[in-house]
Amino acid sequence: MDAYIDIRLLPDPEFPPNLLMNALFGKLHRGLVGFGEEGIGVSFPEVREKSRSLGRHLRLHGPSATLERFMQTGWLKGMGDHLTASAPAAVPAQTHYRSVRRVQAKSNPERERRRLIARKGVSEEEARAAIPDACAEHLDLPCVVLNSHSTGQQFRLFIEHLPVQNQPRLGAFSAYGLSTSTTVPWF
Repeated sequence: MDAYIDIRLLPDPEFPPNLLMNALFGKLHRGLVGFGEEGIGVSFPEVREKSRSLGRHLRLHGPSATLERFMQTGWLKGMGDHLTASAPAAVPAQTHYRSVRRVQAKSNPERERRRLIARKGVSEEEARAAIPDACAEHLDLPCVVLNSHSTGQQFRLFIEHLPVQNQPRLGAFSAYGLSTSTTVPWF
């Protein structure tokens, strides 16, 4: 991973930054799905510990040629008035690394009970006893709100930046540009 592109949201009196980041990340996801490669990762350089905001800055990471091809797909169409995007630049020589991953909360006990019934064949009463409403998990992580193209429902995609490391770990990224193990440069 030798290059990065900085995308910064511009101040907008009509739209708050989190709403613009939701739109930008939704476009990124659709763009990555259409692009079909697993070599582009993301990070949010303005994210802070114990903050629920991802900030106004999205960074794409990957091989320079891959980033250039991705930017030529027009995935940012319609967002031009709301952001600036840099040209691909070389990653600084002295940098650290970190994984940026999706964290899924078990926030819907009813869904968990349906899964338990389907997988284990237990009764609804047994499932309710095993998974009470009080076990709903709430995450204190920044997130983007996206619309599912398959169900049409909104959902929160929680994003966690894991601790900084000295050595990179290679691998693939999801269609969200996230990975549980692959690292991106952090500078």
